[in-house]
Amino acid sequence: MALYNSPVRGLQGGGFGLAYPKVCLIDSCERIRIPDVHYSVLQILKNGLTGNKGWKPVWRNPEPKKSYDIVIIGGGGHGLSTAYYLAKTYGIRNIAVLEKGYLGGGNVGRNTTIVRANYLLDGNLEFYSHSLKLWENLEQELNYNVMLSQRGCLLLAHNDGQFDDLAWRGNANLATGDDAVLMSADDVRAYTPYLNFDDARFPIRGGLLQRTGGTARHDAVAWGYARGADMRGVDLIQNCEVTGFRIEGGKIKGVETSRGYIGAGKVGMSVAGRTSQVAEMAGLRLPIESHVLQAFVTEAVKPVIDTVISFGMGHFYISQSDKGGLVFGGDIDGYNSYSQRGNLPMVEHVAEAAMALMPMIGKARMLRSWGGIVDMSMDGSPIIDKTPIEGLFLNGGWCYGGFKATPAAGAAFAHLMATGEKAAWATKFNLNRFETGHVIDDEGTGARPNLH
Repeated sequence: MALYNSPVRGLQGGGFGLAYPKVCLIDSCERIRIPDVHYSVLQILKNGLTGNKGWKPVWRNPEPKKSYDIVIIGGGGHGLSTAYYLAKTYGIRNIAVLEKGYLGGGNVGRNTTIVRANYLLDGNLEFYSHSLKLWENLEQELNYNVMLSQRGCLLLAHNDGQFDDLAWRGNANLATGDDAVLMSADDVRAYTPYLNFDDARFPIRGGLLQRTGGTARHDAVAWGYARGADMRGVDLIQNCEVTGFRIEGGKIKGVETSRGYIGAGKVGMSVAGRTSQVAEMAGLRLPIESHVLQAFVTEAVKPVIDTVISFGMGHFYISQSDKGGLVFGGDIDGYNSYSQRGNLPMVEHVAEAAMALMPMIGKARMLRSWGGIVDMSMDGSPIIDKTPIEGLFLNGGWCYGGFKATPAAGAAFAHLMATGEKAAWATKFNLNRFETGHVIDDEGTGARPNLH
């Protein structure tokens, strides 16, 4: 039974719906706080004409309490989704998310927004399949428009070996219950006629299309999870940098922060490219390196690319945003760094791949570029596990896959922290797999973080 207070006039959340007073009871057991924010076309017009000064905050900005049952370090997509699922699924409300800057200011707001599930090996296969299913219902789950666009994701092959690999990958996807279409060169040409087929440096042999793949609005995902967590009583504490851990007898007791000590029964690390730095404060050395991953966007152009395309002869991927800009990225910079800006040689490298795949892009002016710090594991796959310190949990090593993993990673990390057991879709992301040899090397490139 669902019990709601009488609706009041207005639009609530990112989608079209009714706005309700501040507290309601859902499914007879969940008490949530509804933000006093109403969205409508008139409100958008009014605020647009007055400098957007009339909007009210969608979540609170609380002072930290002395202690919490659970503290999540990192206010990005994974940290916020973990807090949301802990509160919603497991009923744990005494939670704090600590973010040293502002919510969504890290990698969740610095990626190329691709969502897909066309992985190959056990571990990644079932995880990203589950994540894609969560993506498909995320707007209804959060009552927030994350602008999911399942426009398809096309992986290209440029030789027989790559084509055979795509066939293998596609069969694995079909066996998992996901969609996959193996395409010949003629099929690819009919689907994406704007690619270079006539005098290509790397002729297109074929491709693998996952029609349910696509893109989502990265910052909206962070905002949706933040709003949902706050509604359920989670404290989202910004400008609160963790500077150390308090550990007694091998058990976590709390964290030292720039805003004082905060006690905690359990602590979860979900800090992307800062994972090795934060873990070092607890005396942990992890099989993770940090690198800069650059992304780029051109000026807005008329609709030309209606899917996501990944180049097979270079790490290059491209899509077109709703604003019209061509959004693309490539390889990580070839050295360890914690900087959020990259170097010019990699800009040239990515531009070369773009021109080889679709020369028409040379007519577009690049508008801007930016960098995110990615946490590259030794086998290119993530870690969701307990650490040797009791009560301290790790979610990291996401390499290029962090954004598309957001729903499943948050749900899996919440399950682990709440129950102490691995979620069914994330059983193989163990920290000790690098000791036992049970690596998940989806790319087949070996123990070279910079190559995954």
